[in-house]
Amino acid sequence: MIQRLQLSVLINFKYKICVQIFNHYLCPLVYRIVMLYLTRLEHFNAAHKLYNPNWDKATNDEVFGLCANENWHGHNYELFVTIKGNPEPDTGFLMDVKKLKELIITHVIDKLDHRNLNVDVDFMQGKMCSTENLAIGIWQQLQPQLPQHVQLHSIKLYETPRIYVEYFGE
Repeated sequence: MIQRLQLSVLINFKYKICVQIFNHYLCPLVYRIVMLYLTRLEHFNAAHKLYNPNWDKATNDEVFGLCANENWHGHNYELFVTIKGNPEPDTGFLMDVKKLKELIITHVIDKLDHRNLNVDVDFMQGKMCSTENLAIGIWQQLQPQLPQHVQLHSIKLYETPRIYVEYFGE
């Protein structure tokens, strides 16, 4: 009597391909499911004012302090853009970093650097110009520009050396 071999391939979370023969697992091959993260750092300077027009001056001053200054204030922002994916077989790159730099410069830095976030930046119009909202706006500018094989993982935006926000698109 000939018995049929029942084979099934399983990918487990320990990055191995295992073959199941009857009730035994053989893991002869190690296959790594690679998820790489690549981060590009950029810098820009911008001014803004935190001020809610629905509140009086006293409330704005109480909530936002010096950030509600009528004459604006500025920051030297540090922007970390992290993408993730698998390296391309032909280049070994997750993404050509020159192209990533060009996307960030064109769609973000050129719009923000030495600008007034409340007045000059189209994607911040009608929003409170907090660092939190700015990080979300940067995500929205970059995410549609990336190649299909790459995902935007995070935006980390430093407003000062001690204050930053991270946004993961959620």
